[in-house]
Amino acid sequence: MAEEQNRLYVGNIAYTTTSEGLKEHFSSVGEVEDAVIVTFKDSGRSKGFGFVTMADEKTAQKAIAELDGKELDGRPIRVSLARPKTEGGPRES
Repeated sequence: MAEEQNRLYVGNIAYTTTSEGLKEHFSSVGEVEDAVIVTFKDSGRSKGFGFVTMADEKTAQKAIAELDGKELDGRPIRVSLARPKTEGGPRES
């Protein structure tokens, strides 16, 4: 699947960062198709990570090279290719 080469995992996100802020930050390197911060279902509070889908693989690689370790809302974010979803999904607690 081509989209898997465009989807990035973004870690160490500040709890105050919004999905819109994440999208805006990544748009500095190219077209962003989607940006979402993962939140707890019960409280809606950020889990401190999210995913960004770039327009193409080349732009995704550029985002990794330029934004990994760079500061967003006071924290150095970690950017890497997202791993494919595993069958069965995440564990529920």
